[in-house]
Amino acid sequence: MKKPAYIIAEAGVNHNGSLDRAIRLIGAAAEAGADAVKFQTFKADKLVSRTAPKAAYQIKNTGEVESQHEMIRQLELDEAAHLQLKQHCLSKGIEFLSTPFDLESLDMLACRFDLSLIKLASGEITNAPFLLAAARTGKPIILSTGMSDLGDIEVALGILSFGYTRHGSVPSMAAFKDAYASEEGQAALRSKVTLLHCTTEYPAPFAEVNLRAMETLRQAFCLPVGYSDHTAGISIPLAATALGATVIEKHFTLDRKLPGPDHKASLEPNELAEMVRGIRQIEQALGTSRKAPTPSELKNRPVARKSLVAARDIAAGETFSAENLAIKRPGSGISPVHYWDWIGKVATRPYVTDELIEP
Repeated sequence: MKKPAYIIAEAGVNHNGSLDRAIRLIGAAAEAGADAVKFQTFKADKLVSRTAPKAAYQIKNTGEVESQHEMIRQLELDEAAHLQLKQHCLSKGIEFLSTPFDLESLDMLACRFDLSLIKLASGEITNAPFLLAAARTGKPIILSTGMSDLGDIEVALGILSFGYTRHGSVPSMAAFKDAYASEEGQAALRSKVTLLHCTTEYPAPFAEVNLRAMETLRQAFCLPVGYSDHTAGISIPLAATALGATVIEKHFTLDRKLPGPDHKASLEPNELAEMVRGIRQIEQALGTSRKAPTPSELKNRPVARKSLVAARDIAAGETFSAENLAIKRPGSGISPVHYWDWIGKVATRPYVTDELIEP
């Protein structure tokens, strides 16, 4: 039986810098039934330059008065806050995750907090030193692939395979390619890395989701593939589940009306719970590839199928014909697939109208 999809409720920066709101987000994610709640860990000074522009969606959602650096700085949570969040997750029975965006944050999450896995954002897929450091933690990695083509992803996987397997070796593009081509490198990727298909826009247009690219990633890299969703609503994560996503990641917020860059493209708690229920129902419905009557169907088969019955009263010794045989429910008698075998046979006893024909 295929393992259930790992559902990540992406709180991200929807706490707006408030530890109390972050704690309430954990409670909402746990109540919704998600497997993990994920935040974002960064130092603004290490993540973005003071002259970096905002994305168009960030300008739309937060205005142009502050810079991206100023916006990001207000959303930082310090190490003590992270520790409280991790402890609260433990008390709520949900896994604590956070995406690091700089080397200091990566070290805190992977080493001091000893998270079970590292989730890397789409924007880091070309950040070779960061990818290498992430792999050298030895932790499993979930890598989002928004804004990427297959070539970008292969280069990133080469860096990860090198980081996992070539400890002490000097990094270079040639060394990355060699590690990626090696059986040892491929084995490390298979055991450690999951790719997430993603469209990096907030909200993502449905026409640009391209869910079929999940299968392209699966075939190209022979790795587990999931989906990180930025569309409005829950229909696309449900479709991704039906297409075999091993991980589903979705932004959520306590209130879409809150100020901030990501709230408007996020689910509210009741919608998150609906998505989780829908995913679990779809996983049940996918079942197996075997085509056979299910236990619940077997009890209905005699009711829904039909049998050979007497179309009118039939005397003993009378020949069965199209005029005196009919096909009606129930299906507990002779199957009508044998209809022509009975044409021309002789009735061994009398039948009344609608009586099941007996062998």
